[in-house]
Amino acid sequence: MEHHDSRRHYLRADHKTRDVVDQAIAALPAVGLRQAAEFLSAMHVPHEVALRALLHPQRRRSLGASL
Repeated sequence: MEHHDSRRHYLRADHKTRDVVDQAIAALPAVGLRQAAEFLSAMHVPHEVALRALLHPQRRRSLGASL
């Protein structure tokens, strides 16, 4: 019987999203808000996550929140 650990899959996906968001935020001064938002959309980052990360960085999750 195969056991599928969906929690582990969720955490892996969360780390990928975090890394993509970090890339967009790092590029923000050079590329601007529109291009950073387009990048996040192209990378399938959920709209509400992209808005929070780009417009309200103080509301981003802490590093320990996904553990």
